[in-house]
Amino acid sequence: MKYPKSMMTYCPYCKKHTEHVVSLNKRKGRGAAHPQSKAQRRFKAKLKGYTSFPRPNPKGDGKPTKKVDLRLKCKACSKMHRKKGFRAKKFEIKETKGK
Repeated sequence: MKYPKSMMTYCPYCKKHTEHVVSLNKRKGRGAAHPQSKAQRRFKAKLKGYTSFPRPNPKGDGKPTKKVDLRLKCKACSKMHRKKGFRAKKFEIKETKGK
């Protein structure tokens, strides 16, 4: 998918539509450093024992694509905010013609 390098969109800081620069950000996974809930800790403890998987195993493979993590930087106030991610196999940011 081809996406424009700059676009007009709503800025939540300026509270109006302004020109934004689009950049692609690496999606961060949840590592061991994040605090876990009580249920997650109990589940992890259960996996350490001698018994099998405590629930039915999930079938099939994962998702075929990863979500794109877009950051928009406002040209007026130069603050960044996120755009809702979407799934795409190929993604590139292109300069639009005619501007």
